[in-house]
Amino acid sequence: MQRICLFPGTFDPITIGHLDIINRSLPLFDKLYIGIGRNANKAPMFSEEQRLTWIKEIFKDDPKVDAVVYEGLTIRACQEVGAHFILRGIRYVNDFEYEKAIADMNRSLDNHIETVFLTCLPQFTSVASTLVRDVLKNGGDALQFLPDVVANSLRSEKSLKI
Repeated sequence: MQRICLFPGTFDPITIGHLDIINRSLPLFDKLYIGIGRNANKAPMFSEEQRLTWIKEIFKDDPKVDAVVYEGLTIRACQEVGAHFILRGIRYVNDFEYEKAIADMNRSLDNHIETVFLTCLPQFTSVASTLVRDVLKNGGDALQFLPDVVANSLRSEKSLKI
């Protein structure tokens, strides 16, 4: 059986913190799907198409990584791609409490899908998409927290608006 994993999130935008978790998880799995979840309660800063394009560009040379957009239960997205694992990144202790509750619920919905937690490296603890969006919305320079593909895309958009 292949070890297939889904890494769910909004990735709005994908950050170097996400890349840390993804890259460190790759030896654990045969295939990793980055799942861009639609959340009706959130208004994303970047379109699904843009986020999907960025992720596919970042991992274009790695056949182990793919990206999908999904709506609804993460467990159903796992079932659709054949994933038996869900990957979650943990930055702080309170992240673990929240993520464990979700993992327990997911396990009760499908006990064949296990959640795997990876703690982020200390230098990425403060890198969160929410904070990056706030910096960008308020005219700050958040490019240092973004993968080159995303940073270059945003630089290019900014230069077009000048």
